[in-house]
Amino acid sequence: MTMRILAVSGSSRHDSFNSRLLQAAANCIDENAEVQQAPALASLPHFNEDEEPAMLQSASVRAWIDAVTSSDALMIATPEYNQSIPGMLKNALDWLSRTPQTRQLEGKPVALMGATVGPWGTRLAQAHLRHVLGVIGMQVVGRPLYLAHAGSRHDADSGQWDAPLQAQVAQWSADLLTAIAR
Repeated sequence: MTMRILAVSGSSRHDSFNSRLLQAAANCIDENAEVQQAPALASLPHFNEDEEPAMLQSASVRAWIDAVTSSDALMIATPEYNQSIPGMLKNALDWLSRTPQTRQLEGKPVALMGATVGPWGTRLAQAHLRHVLGVIGMQVVGRPLYLAHAGSRHDADSGQWDAPLQAQVAQWSADLLTAIAR
């Protein structure tokens, strides 16, 4: 049986370092798993309880919820904005927490990584993300991957990360597969 892993980028930037990091991780996943890109988080409406019943039926919210609930695991790469997760990612998680399928999220494995051009490597954003995921009932697995100074670790000409980071991403991906198999 093929495992389904949903790749979620917390960045809406075209060709962001976080999206590139997810692609590197997807390239390390073996043939026993399939990585799918999550629907664009920017397409989700802003969460509003007054509009919640109607919006839970909207195409973008349904696609997001269905993608998450039908996956075996998630890998999330998030930037860090103002020492936390981007509002767009938090909004997407808020939608997940309100769906009738929330119980399907209980214990779902999630692996975290993040890239930033700054010196801290998304440590605070991942801590906040870990908290929110725990409240929803998802299980953060493996060690987080913190990528600081991302611009100096990626070769724009080749589209590749440096060798030490590639090895780290490969191990991170292997750890996620091990967690899913448990």
